[in-house]
Amino acid sequence: MRAFLARNATQACILGILLATLAVFVAANPRTFLAAPIYLAFLSTIPFTAIIALGMTLVIIAGQIDLSFPSVMALSGLVFATILPATGSGALALVAALACGGLMGLGNGLLVAGIGVPAIIATLGADFFWRGLTMLASDGLARSLVAFRDSPVHALLVGRLFGVIPAQALWLAGIAALVWLLYHRHVFGDALRFVGDNPEAAAMTGVPVRRTKTLAFVLLGLLAAFSSCLVCMEMGTWWPTQGEGYLLLVFASVFAGGTSVFGGEGTVFGTLIGAVLIGIIEAGVVSSGFSGFWTRLIYGLVVLGSVSVYAVLLRSRRR
Repeated sequence: MRAFLARNATQACILGILLATLAVFVAANPRTFLAAPIYLAFLSTIPFTAIIALGMTLVIIAGQIDLSFPSVMALSGLVFATILPATGSGALALVAALACGGLMGLGNGLLVAGIGVPAIIATLGADFFWRGLTMLASDGLARSLVAFRDSPVHALLVGRLFGVIPAQALWLAGIAALVWLLYHRHVFGDALRFVGDNPEAAAMTGVPVRRTKTLAFVLLGLLAAFSSCLVCMEMGTWWPTQGEGYLLLVFASVFAGGTSVFGGEGTVFGTLIGAVLIGIIEAGVVSSGFSGFWTRLIYGLVVLGSVSVYAVLLRSRRR
């Protein structure tokens, strides 16, 4: 009961921070933040980060970390942007990209859970390897997907429902619901929390620790690949540098949303609110008259502040 109240208090606090931040931006620039266009813009951009952040939340709850997802986005996006023009089949391109992302996540899981390489080292090495492979395979050249602007796959992935609501926002809602069910209503979620909190005790009670960790990496790989496909369709182009700007955004979303950096604790709702908070900061800062360079400073403060708060809370719980 105490854990339930603490978790919901944390989520209420996160939501309060979001509303307070939004109120500040409304007061600073009411013309922008009291109009619908900026919120429709948020619905078209925030899902790219939020979808990956949901997968990262599961990995961090398991007590792990993955620094390779930007390269997963790059290589799986290249697969998508290569197969789609070659075959004209959006379904085949999407399945191939997801398979690529899932296999890359599986590779991370085998390195970390199977061999025992520390996650930060394994995924950092994987990030360099996959990024290098992507550059070699693409010759460092972009792939245009403008020809598919009016295709069914474009409408399915990033089209506008009723000509207004971005499809990627609907995908985010659906994925968030599935992740919530997996985390809160499936045995995998219990195993994930147990493994992140105390892997030795989890193994002694029969929890498949290696399989649980590996599956978390696979799910992140799948979600990073799917987000990359959405980005390709929205931008109409695949770039060799795709994914490079997402590392800080994803981690800031996860930690701002209340996921403990020490593992064993986190929420889907919190991550979604964290992603929205991070997503509106840049627009709010710029529209308030400040330089865009302030945004990275604020993102860094969010990460450091979130991690520090959870360190203090963990210490107080152990006393």
